[in-house]
Amino acid sequence: MRSVELFAGAGGLALGCELAGFKSIRTVEWDKWACDTIRENKANNYSLVRNWNVVESDVRNVDWSDIGDIDLVAGGPPCQPFSMGGKARAADDKRDMFPAAIDVIRKLRPRAFILENVRGLTRSAFSNYFSYIQLRLAHPLITARDGEIWSDHYARLQAEHTSGHSDELEYHVIPTLVNAADYGVPQQRHRVFLVGFRADQQAEWSFPAPTHSYDSLLHSQWISGSYWERHKVPPIKRPVLSDRDNRRVKILGELQTADTDLLAWQTVRDALVGLEEPAANGSKKHLNHVLQSGAKSYPGHTGSPLDLPAKTLKAGGHGVPGGENMLRRIDGSVRYFTIRESARLQTFPDRYELHGSWGEAMRQLGNAVPVRLGQIVAASVAEHLLKAGFRSQADAHILRELSAI
Repeated sequence: MRSVELFAGAGGLALGCELAGFKSIRTVEWDKWACDTIRENKANNYSLVRNWNVVESDVRNVDWSDIGDIDLVAGGPPCQPFSMGGKARAADDKRDMFPAAIDVIRKLRPRAFILENVRGLTRSAFSNYFSYIQLRLAHPLITARDGEIWSDHYARLQAEHTSGHSDELEYHVIPTLVNAADYGVPQQRHRVFLVGFRADQQAEWSFPAPTHSYDSLLHSQWISGSYWERHKVPPIKRPVLSDRDNRRVKILGELQTADTDLLAWQTVRDALVGLEEPAANGSKKHLNHVLQSGAKSYPGHTGSPLDLPAKTLKAGGHGVPGGENMLRRIDGSVRYFTIRESARLQTFPDRYELHGSWGEAMRQLGNAVPVRLGQIVAASVAEHLLKAGFRSQADAHILRELSAI
């Protein structure tokens, strides 16, 4: 199946789509450093990106006339207009690229799309604009008129949507807020996905169910003890539980069971297995594994605990608000995550090299979709597109037989 990736960044969602069976026809990203990351991995003959056509450009300036039929459009429009760490200006922010993404969907008419963004998009302050985005995705042919402000366009879309009239091009859109940790990513990363299927696909789809849980992690650590045994951590080097988690563990113990259908959340310790302690002169065994000095801990800037999923990696290097790009050891000491460690937290393959300085690579990683999460979502979409294709073929066969009678 053929896909197009927009706002590809370092390639997190695009890699996930490739692992799910999609073949990228065009990978678009405006940032030079991120494009260089993909190009260098192509030059190194990394299998997943070997055949990618990387276009370094603003999505709005790309010519799509020669692209042909596309099964999937995927991408993460820039999140700054909706980020709680930014000015949160939504439609009034020139960096809002949802209109550009919708325009590409209108032109290519893919069978499905996957768009990802920060959970700030679901804040009550943005509720109308979030609904507006969904309606625009559902009816991409109903474009804004010259000089029409978004709120007037929104009202017109609402009227069209409730009129019962069928557009030539319509999508069924499913918005879902997820925590990447619930899908085996060693990071608590809350993101909203907007997944849509073209109305003629007859895809009966729902967002994939979580595979991992915090309770299962607590059970493995404090009831069965299997987590500590696996990592060979003696009692004296284990963290102290908070009162709240102590009560939670007590309840889990009284139940004499864990949620056996779910695996344990993956922790920072899990993610770093096999990586040696970083040194200033780098590593001969692992790419991008170089110690970055200068990490400091102070109130509100404490880093990610070793035995939990990491805090959300941020698009920056030094001084991100909560110290999210730092590791906090059991003794309270801290250091910055190396690029390779951060890539592990974002579930990038170890052979995938990040281009640029530590700060530049951290920006690419902080903006990325975790590869594993992207793969899970894309694989589910692919499965339903294949089923829809089989149904269409069966329906066509029945129609041919009926017409022959």
